Amino acid sequence: MRSPDGTRIALYEYGSAEAPVLVCVHGYPDNATLWEPVAAKLANHFRVITYDVRGAGNSDHPRGRAAYKLERLEEDFLAVLDEVAPDQPVQLLAHDWGSIQSWHFVTSEQLQGRIASFVSISGPSLDHAGYFLRSRRRPGELAKQLLHSWYVFYFQLPWLPERGWRKGWAHGVFGRLERSAGGSVPDPGERSLADFVNGLNLYRANVVPRLLRPEPRRTGVPVLAVSPDADAFVTTPLQTDVARWAPNLSVQVIRGGHWLPRNDPGLVAGLTLEHTRRVAGWQA
Repeated sequence: MRSPDGTRIALYEYGSAEAPVLVCVHGYPDNATLWEPVAAKLANHFRVITYDVRGAGNSDHPRGRAAYKLERLEEDFLAVLDEVAPDQPVQLLAHDWGSIQSWHFVTSEQLQGRIASFVSISGPSLDHAGYFLRSRRRPGELAKQLLHSWYVFYFQLPWLPERGWRKGWAHGVFGRLERSAGGSVPDPGERSLADFVNGLNLYRANVVPRLLRPEPRRTGVPVLAVSPDADAFVTTPLQTDVARWAPNLSVQVIRGGHWLPRNDPGLVAGLTLEHTRRVAGWQA
């Protein structure tokens, strides 16, 4: 399948073609294999669709920062929907940068009516984050999030983040942070090195412009924001203090670290199924 700009997107499918469609969007520095254990648990309930985000896995790896803007990611997602569910709204499950871009999708006028429900794990809207950083918050709460977000500023640096992934010491740093919460990070390797390096453009193309000039993006889609309490990268307030933007919001704070889909796929599957049944009106 190809996006409008010609980028080839690799799709994967689990479950019955007759079941409601659940699209799963992975984050950074993952690829679609992140969702395999979750998809196996949900395949009896959904037609589960996963895909490699551009720059990751078996999808094309376009060069240039502009190719990774949220607008291009939205075009990819719309192409996926047109391919797998042209005539019905889908359920949406996302993690990390998958959630960041999915917030962009559920608040997009172009995608009105195409998304029935959204489960967001460990990833806020960049626009909402921009307003969060401007709000009159307790100094300790804001400082805590800035400390958690140190890597965002690190990823803006030239060449050093790429070198860190290629030399392996960055894997050690991020791995220690996640293991402190009892979890694990994506394994480094020749196949995944491109996922680590190419995905840096997600940060460089989007974070600073969105934080400096946020837009008041709203959605009526039923959203479940899942916040692991030991997430080393995203605090709970940043993910969940968004009711003014998403009034049909539910919040679930659970025990665990950042890579919840990898470390507890059964919990993710259960939360997704419960949310869909409870607020999206699907019964099975």
